[in-house]
Amino acid sequence: MTAVLSAFRRGEWRTSLDRAPLPGPACGELALVPEIVADADRRWWDSTLPGLPLLTGRRELLLTALELFDRETLTVGGVGEQSAEDFRAALWESAGLPGPLVDRWCAMLRDNLLKRSEAPEPDGRLALVALPGNTFTCLDSVCEQAERSAGVWLRPSRREPLSAARLVAALLAAGWPHARIGLYPGQQRTLHGLLRLTDRHVVYGGAGLAASVRASPALTLHGPGRGCALVPSGMPADEAVAWLLPLVAADSGRFCSNVRTVVCEEPDAAERLAHALAAALDALTPDGAWPLTAFREPGSAENATRAVRDRLRPGDRVLTRRPPVLISETNDVHALPHLTLLAGHFTDSARTHPLIGHEVPFPSAAVLSASPEAARAITDESLFVYRPAKRGPG
Repeated sequence: MTAVLSAFRRGEWRTSLDRAPLPGPACGELALVPEIVADADRRWWDSTLPGLPLLTGRRELLLTALELFDRETLTVGGVGEQSAEDFRAALWESAGLPGPLVDRWCAMLRDNLLKRSEAPEPDGRLALVALPGNTFTCLDSVCEQAERSAGVWLRPSRREPLSAARLVAALLAAGWPHARIGLYPGQQRTLHGLLRLTDRHVVYGGAGLAASVRASPALTLHGPGRGCALVPSGMPADEAVAWLLPLVAADSGRFCSNVRTVVCEEPDAAERLAHALAAALDALTPDGAWPLTAFREPGSAENATRAVRDRLRPGDRVLTRRPPVLISETNDVHALPHLTLLAGHFTDSARTHPLIGHEVPFPSAAVLSASPEAARAITDESLFVYRPAKRGPG
């Protein structure tokens, strides 16, 4: 019998006749919530909210929930009892996330909550957090909204809904009121309906999604980060590589903050650095210091790497030497890191290139040389701009 990961609505885990397959071999199905059901649930929420008791100690409950999320056995709707080891195994099988990366991301969730300033006074709004499939560290936004909102609905990515479901289970186990949390998986087209039904929204997505949602004061949109690193003139290539490698390869290149574009002042420096960085990326292994994720949907790794090569222009060179895709002895499929050297010297803001800032779900960067004016145009389009720390005298 196929397992069905449940939605969480009106304070209960619930299944649905509307379902979608989970990624990965024999990983089960995901219960979907149609828009008409979500519409009825909003009316239920409006009638329920006035009778809910005051919720205090939210930060402490969230910290407890994140500890449970990371380490304990929880009851997840449709899955049943799920240990921390079971969770990691399920993420590997369905989403290709290796255990060390899951450990790192769980720690990041806790650290981000501990670093957060004092929570604002909670209001009466119902918040929506529409999550991406590339990383579950965006559950940080769920914690943020849980502290300030009367209720939070999570819309997980169909590519990776397991972490969102486990966080709901962890919140319930920590004592979070059932009525104040919801898990609303759905078809892509239902997102706009959920935006209409909720009062405050945090949405993660790529450029296509960003263009499809209407800006409003109630919407926080996390789109492409177009991460960029500026390498100063005279910086030795080995120092630059040591600085750049984690910026490109950490978190398997899945964060919007990963570097996608490396800008040098001089063409010769760009050439030397590109060859050295390509060699360092070629040395990365799936289970090494910077682990690589596996791709579970057929053809997805090939499509992701092709998206880089299709954007090459005459004279551009891919300097990483390995084949684009690696299939391991256990049939795990990995998109291998890419490093591209862009041809020419960028001299003004009018010239653009489709690989500048281009984001893919694996480590990939383009190296180029540019004038100060062109470099400024690139950084103006980047949410994350990195410069090396200045070295002291001697």
